[in-house]
Amino acid sequence: MTMVRANGIELHVQRLDPAAGGPRHGPTAVLLHGMASDTMASWFFTMAEPLVRAGYPAVLQDLRGHGRSERPAAGYDLDHFVDDLAALLDGLAVTGPVLLFGNSFGGTIAFGYAARHPERVAGIVAVESAPPIPEWMRRVRVRLDRVADRLPRAGALAEIGARRGAVAARRAADTGRLLSDTSIAEELPASRLPTTGDLAAIDCPVLCLYGGESAVGELAPAVCQLLPQTRVVVLPGQRHSVLIDQPRAVRRHVFAWLAEHFGSDAAQPATPRQRDTQEVPDGHDDHRSVDHHQQRPVRLDAAVRPHP
Repeated sequence: MTMVRANGIELHVQRLDPAAGGPRHGPTAVLLHGMASDTMASWFFTMAEPLVRAGYPAVLQDLRGHGRSERPAAGYDLDHFVDDLAALLDGLAVTGPVLLFGNSFGGTIAFGYAARHPERVAGIVAVESAPPIPEWMRRVRVRLDRVADRLPRAGALAEIGARRGAVAARRAADTGRLLSDTSIAEELPASRLPTTGDLAAIDCPVLCLYGGESAVGELAPAVCQLLPQTRVVVLPGQRHSVLIDQPRAVRRHVFAWLAEHFGSDAAQPATPRQRDTQEVPDGHDDHRSVDHHQQRPVRLDAAVRPHP
């Protein structure tokens, strides 16, 4: 476990470098998880190893208040999360443009960072996410309010455990502690947002992936209007947890996009035998892909070298 002090708090960080003698394609991939029940594990077990195998150094972190990172009582608006990321990259001496990967609100942090530091971002991959625009932040408020109302109810955790298993119940319990111990439910929806002009000035390539059954995908037209270079991928039948539920399909689209924009074709995941893909031009892409194979979590081995 590596703890790094950044922006006045201790952040849990994992840094991975390509193996000596292996491919190295340059931009460091920075992977940001979602809010409340998520941690760096969602990226560690789905995307980190394939990226490093393909030659991309990787940095993962538990966001403030999450996982093993410090949990201050306050400081949970978007600016704090963006400041944390900026301070962390400086502290780790990560130079040059980075590839930002964000799951759910992690993608929003990525867009917020890119709006503030466009010259430091080579590309953005956002899964079930959107830039910090008013409608997305309204939905974040509704979701946080709903969870804050539901979790304290008698039997709520037992119900979650019965329906979704013990791991989901433990995550829900930690979410409840986060909401009760901090001001995140009040601060995050009230965040100061970047101007439309600052967001529109993001000129790097953008890939957005959505589950076909998730309401977050309704924001895709607004994302494309704001950032017309965006490629949108919709995975039919999938919900908000598409990164965890369909990691192979997500990887396939991510590596195709990386190959197009960064010339990397190494370590692409095997293409599933059964799939149905339909593509339309960038800016309005609806790459519909069905992956019928269950993917087990990846593990680190000798091909991936943890950074000291």
